[in-house]
Amino acid sequence: MIKRVSIGLLVLALSTSCVSKKIYNDLESKYTDSKKENRRLMDENEDLLKAKNQLELDRSALTSDLSKSKSELEKLKADYAAAQNKFKVLQDSYAALEKNSSDALQNNMKKNRDLLDQLDEKGKALALEQERLNKSAQRLDELESLIAAKEASMKKLKETLSKALNSFEGKGLTVQQKNGKVYVSMENKLLFNSGSWAVGSEGKKAVVELGKVLGDNPEISVLIEGHTDDDAFTASGPIADNWDLSTKRATAIVAILSENKKINKENLTAAGRGEFSPLASNSTAEGKAKNRRIEIILTPRLDEISKMLNDIN
Repeated sequence: MIKRVSIGLLVLALSTSCVSKKIYNDLESKYTDSKKENRRLMDENEDLLKAKNQLELDRSALTSDLSKSKSELEKLKADYAAAQNKFKVLQDSYAALEKNSSDALQNNMKKNRDLLDQLDEKGKALALEQERLNKSAQRLDELESLIAAKEASMKKLKETLSKALNSFEGKGLTVQQKNGKVYVSMENKLLFNSGSWAVGSEGKKAVVELGKVLGDNPEISVLIEGHTDDDAFTASGPIADNWDLSTKRATAIVAILSENKKINKENLTAAGRGEFSPLASNSTAEGKAKNRRIEIILTPRLDEISKMLNDIN
């Protein structure tokens, strides 16, 4: 449009010859300025078009980016929601696990406390048992010492009796120690006539010597047993049988021992065994002679030993 105005002005100026040079120059100068301005405006318009195109491109890119951002935002929202759900599931699982762990821990702690209590009780019981065993071991040592002392005492008693009755050995009298006891055996040939329970003079001497040793050992229990062979008793009189005869012979020995005031009569016991505890076979005369006898069994007092045994048990 500016270009058209400039041309019109130029034509008008040329067709009017009466226009002054000064006016012409002014018009030409304005025309030149108009061209410059036109050119400037065209350049500016071109720049504006470029800017417009760039803005269009930027808007398109921005719209695309915005759409993409919205899509990504939606995806992020979905991922966030899924993450929240997963987190809640994990929270619930953790809470359940924590509760179960807590319950299991409490149960285990209770079991451990119960086990500790049981161990403590067992430890106390074990300590008591150990104390009891220690006391029992001490009692056993004391018992062994006491038994050894009793054994030594009976050995000494046997030796004393052997010396006291030495003159009668070989006459049917023997002294032995076995099973913690001392056995003094006197055959009937030393003590009695056949079928009699009256003690002969030689036999009485032996019994009196025995009584002297027993008087010096008042704690010894004395069992006097009468024995016969298996021949039936046939003599007339107050004797019923061999058992009766063996009992009366044992009682006769007790009577002689009782004459010694130092002997405690409570320690004396008489017993008849008849023919029922033979030393040898009754099929020979020699065996029958061995079976007809008085056995005096000397036993130490066992009260202390029995008490210790009861304490140990």
